[in-house]
Amino acid sequence: MNSRNSVSSTYWKRLINGGLLAVGLLGAAWGQSPAPTGPVPVLSLDTVLIRIDQNNPLLKPFGSRAAAARAYAEGARSWMAPMVGIGTFMAPYPAQMVMDDRDRGYGMVSVEQDIPNPVKQRATRVYQESKAAVEEAGRGVTLNRLRQDAKGLYFDWLVLEKRRGVLAENRRILQTMKKLADIRYPYQQGSLGNIYKAEGRLYELDNMVTMTEAEIARRRIGLNTLMNRPTGDPLQIDTTYRPAPPTTGLPTTEEIGSRRSDILRMDRQILSMQAGIEAQRAQARPDFRVRFDHMQPFAGVKSMMPTQFTLMGMISIPIVPWASRMYKAEIKGMQQDIAAMRYEREGMLIETQGMVAQMLTDLQNMRTQLENYERRVIPTLRKNYDTQLIAYEQNKADLPVVIDAWETLNMTQMDYLTRLQEYYRMIVQYERELEK
Repeated sequence: MNSRNSVSSTYWKRLINGGLLAVGLLGAAWGQSPAPTGPVPVLSLDTVLIRIDQNNPLLKPFGSRAAAARAYAEGARSWMAPMVGIGTFMAPYPAQMVMDDRDRGYGMVSVEQDIPNPVKQRATRVYQESKAAVEEAGRGVTLNRLRQDAKGLYFDWLVLEKRRGVLAENRRILQTMKKLADIRYPYQQGSLGNIYKAEGRLYELDNMVTMTEAEIARRRIGLNTLMNRPTGDPLQIDTTYRPAPPTTGLPTTEEIGSRRSDILRMDRQILSMQAGIEAQRAQARPDFRVRFDHMQPFAGVKSMMPTQFTLMGMISIPIVPWASRMYKAEIKGMQQDIAAMRYEREGMLIETQGMVAQMLTDLQNMRTQLENYERRVIPTLRKNYDTQLIAYEQNKADLPVVIDAWETLNMTQMDYLTRLQEYYRMIVQYERELEK
């Protein structure tokens, strides 16, 4: 009896000292933590996605490259600069004997201008403008990737908030069990080992809370980075949001082709290459050149020699074999590239449809498991825990039995949250496969 009282006295001293130490550490932490400067903004998923679209720096280059392509298209309408020359015409070499003033030659001014074919210019402009459309489609590919990354972070945060709620409930449960054990111990209705066991579970729970808070902080940093905000800015998500389950119908290849941004970019690339083919075909059309020469005699006015001019119009002949070989080869190469891209597009659509079918099966299976957890497994284990706790309160069960029932319930809840997180990630992957 004396030994038990001594152990009890030691326990109560440790409990009091531990409580005082905890209060002191809490006060020190409270004094060191910065006071909140204002309410933490709560951002819905749609708001996050809009801010990513507006502010993410990875999306900025596509607009600049599209604007550059349009600027190049404007340059396709330009002409070559005129050529101006000055020199002599039919002038004798120095130290030559000139028998007549007419043999002194002429001074000549020459102006030459290339006149491009407007059909060629139009085809080149269309080709350059088509490159802008390809860049805009490339922006859609990057935007969809960023959107899916944001959804993954947002959905993970939703599950972590649920986990934090479960941990808070577990803390309340363990504190209740420990209080009951503390009350019973002086009356010899419980053992000191049971109290330490409950206390140890509380410490383990503290570690889980710390890990959960760290995971939430990582998701917060990730979302802030995607929105181009400082990583330390406060942020809270809408915890009432629930991802909508995907439709069970298998989309057709046409529907997939109209939704996937990489397929849309490939379609734009095919159209751009077709415009390139038309630009190469326009190379078979001729270009023009005008040349004007003005000649002034060196002999002067007394010689009665007239001033002369030459006006010449020229046209190119690009259909000759040695000139047409280049653009014909370009046309043939582009046609083969377009055929290869169309085969690739068809293969991507078929592969995507197969993967989507598999994902829909996995999603339905996971949804069934989650519903089983929600309707049967967790409620049954909670009833078992409640029954053991009531029996313990009525001195019909021991604390280890109650802790075992709680641990079973806790592990099942954590397993459910792990599967829920996997289910949300499967939804993100499904949407990524349809829209990437």
